[in-house]
Amino acid sequence: MRRIGLLGGMSWESSATYYRLLNEETRSRLGGLHSADCVLRSVDFAGIEALQRAGAWDDLGDLLAAEARGLEAGGAELLVLCTNTMHKVAAQLEAATSITLVHIADATAEAVRAAGLTRVGLLATAYTMEQAFYVDRLRDRHGLDVLVPGAPDRAEVHRIIYDELCVGVIDDASRDSYRAVMARLVDRGAEAILLGCTEIGLLVGDGDATVPLFDTTEIHARRAVDLALEP
Repeated sequence: MRRIGLLGGMSWESSATYYRLLNEETRSRLGGLHSADCVLRSVDFAGIEALQRAGAWDDLGDLLAAEARGLEAGGAELLVLCTNTMHKVAAQLEAATSITLVHIADATAEAVRAAGLTRVGLLATAYTMEQAFYVDRLRDRHGLDVLVPGAPDRAEVHRIIYDELCVGVIDDASRDSYRAVMARLVDRGAEAILLGCTEIGLLVGDGDATVPLFDTTEIHARRAVDLALEP
């Protein structure tokens, strides 16, 4: 098994989910006492979030590229960036290392297409929903028709992620809000919903929408194990 380098902490709530999923998936496939060969670098999210709010994406790219180099130096043969939003700087990480970056948008789009679906609603941070780096990749590289919520819904989805999910708060009223946002996307024609922030699966899951949900965290972790176990 190739060693998986996890660049996490954004937030640690979902990074912990990644670690569990990687190990569960490896044990399921290999049996016995097998677990994932991985190394984790968990950064302090407070500094990352401040740079996000300031729009300092180049600085964020430099910071995370340095961390990615550290994972490669620690023996990582695959790189898993444990966040959707920070895939905005994925190209800088790829340029800084010689190992494969397992891109979360590509893995998710492949899962959607394998299910025979093409029109999806996206729940994510405002950065991911409103900027081109993620939505355009899904559309241009994979041919998906991506619907994003209206402005008030985008603001509420974003608030719940940062003010609640990233600090471990799971609130029933917020779950109801997400259900309503997803229902509005379905009314607009969404055939599925992408949980495009790695924390959203902590709040909603199967049964919270009338269409399939694609949890990017789960898909990303499975894809990493796929690649790690390839001959």
